[in-house]
Amino acid sequence: MLAGELYLASDPQLVSERKNARRLTRLYNATTEDETEQRRTLLSELFGSTGRQIEVEPPFRCDYGYNIHAGNGFYANFNCVLLDVCEVRIGENVLFGPNVQVYTATHPLVASERIKGPELGKPITIGNNVWIGGGAIIGPGVTIGDNTTIGAGSVVTKDIPAGVFAAGNPCRVIREL
Repeated sequence: MLAGELYLASDPQLVSERKNARRLTRLYNATTEDETEQRRTLLSELFGSTGRQIEVEPPFRCDYGYNIHAGNGFYANFNCVLLDVCEVRIGENVLFGPNVQVYTATHPLVASERIKGPELGKPITIGNNVWIGGGAIIGPGVTIGDNTTIGAGSVVTKDIPAGVFAAGNPCRVIREL
């Protein structure tokens, strides 16, 4: 799975790991705004690694959690979804608007292969000092360079270089910053 090869999501180990992530996200999403230490503890247990200061507004959803690596200063607004069948690497000082969705998960494009059931994924890397506007979707295998802004509602299907403003569906560079 982590190598981007076909895998069966019904594998008992993967099912167990997703159940654990569901349990941790349920506990996290039930916390209040005053329970900052409890939130920090739960994110530290759920994520593969975190910077010393991150904030994720509930509700939050992910597949496994342990494939998420968030740098210091990461902030995700409400309704963030990280489908982390492969690694999601988020740099430092990264901001997500509400409803940002990050999908490493994908499926075979050929129907005869897809209906057999195996899935696959491609890692996503988001650089330092990136702002992703509300409602943006980041697709499998995408890298977003440092100091870049992604406009609200964008659908990012290809790599975006450093130091640009990019937006649209499909997302494309609008101008350098």
